[in-house]
Amino acid sequence: MSTAEHILEALDGLPIWGKWLSTIFIAMLPIIELRGALPASRAVFGIPILLAYTLSVIGNMIPIPLLLVFFPRIEKWLRKFKAFDLFFNWLFKRTRRKGENKIKLWGEMGLVLFVAIPLPVTGAWTGSLLAFILDLNRKKSFLAIFLGVLIAGAIMLVWTEVNWIMSMIIIVLLIIVLIMLERIEEKLIAKREIDAIDKTSR
Repeated sequence: MSTAEHILEALDGLPIWGKWLSTIFIAMLPIIELRGALPASRAVFGIPILLAYTLSVIGNMIPIPLLLVFFPRIEKWLRKFKAFDLFFNWLFKRTRRKGENKIKLWGEMGLVLFVAIPLPVTGAWTGSLLAFILDLNRKKSFLAIFLGVLIAGAIMLVWTEVNWIMSMIIIVLLIIVLIMLERIEEKLIAKREIDAIDKTSR
């Protein structure tokens, strides 16, 4: 038996509360988040579909209030170390580039859109970082991220319950939607900037 099979057997042998806690813990992790927890809860733990959705959403949202409140202090302390300073410079630049247009155009709803599409470049952790970088209202940001997580969870719920062909189609459609949104946002912002220049030149 391979190592992976041993791990799967051990996970399958967990008591029901252990499977619930494991789902919540996986959903709390950065990068993995709900998009990893929900499929694991269904395929590995065999948790019923609605409970798997609920546990994944809860786990994904647990770190968010802490990130929104304490991230500025953590970032300030970690920037004392050069490696973290370089990492944060890269991360902030990347996150701003990915999400700033959405916030400029749609306000808090832009944050919902940013979190709602369950792809590696988005998610609740990155949404929290974007809210911090752009100095958004914490309460409104939390609600926007929560709504985005609910939508992302619904998408993942459908994705986990269909066959592999439909799964691939869903992924491709999500990527297309994301690209189209970015193109539309770029055009709208360019138009807004041109209109602003025209007004000042009159």
